[in-house]
Amino acid sequence: MQTLEKVILVDDSDRQIGTGEKHEVHRQGSLHRAFSVIIWDDADRMLLQQRSSEKYHSGGLWTNACCGHPRPGEASDAAARRRLQQEMGFVCPLEGLGTIRYRAELDHDMIEHEIVHVFHGVHDGAIVPNPDEAQAYRWAAVDDVQADALVAPERYTAWFRKYLMAEWPVRRAVPETSG
Repeated sequence: MQTLEKVILVDDSDRQIGTGEKHEVHRQGSLHRAFSVIIWDDADRMLLQQRSSEKYHSGGLWTNACCGHPRPGEASDAAARRRLQQEMGFVCPLEGLGTIRYRAELDHDMIEHEIVHVFHGVHDGAIVPNPDEAQAYRWAAVDDVQADALVAPERYTAWFRKYLMAEWPVRRAVPETSG
């Protein structure tokens, strides 16, 4: 018997008000907590993943390095680190950027209605994507991705397009290390 995955339901101020089964929450469009991770390399390129075609929504679309939902009782930063390892096969230090709220109707009658905690970090090592999560990955300059998303928005997830189109400051702002 498969265990149903729970997500954290929140109010407009991101305070937990309960939990719900992930697929049902996305069918109903209930407001819930999520996270997204943006990864940069040393050349200031952004890591993109192409979601597995088998995902329950947005399959085959390009998006940021990883995203997901913290489990009940799990902090968003811990969930972001956990999922980055599970989806892309690496860990790196992450820094919080803040939150963004959005609502988007997706394929398969799903609705994303989330308060997203956004994190970013720098990684230049090996990437080993989990094929159940990501079918491909690539590094790209933000300006190139923004230009492509304007002419072919259907290639990208709804949330990632929102980040790219200036609803979120998608620019590398990770503090440089001094040597």
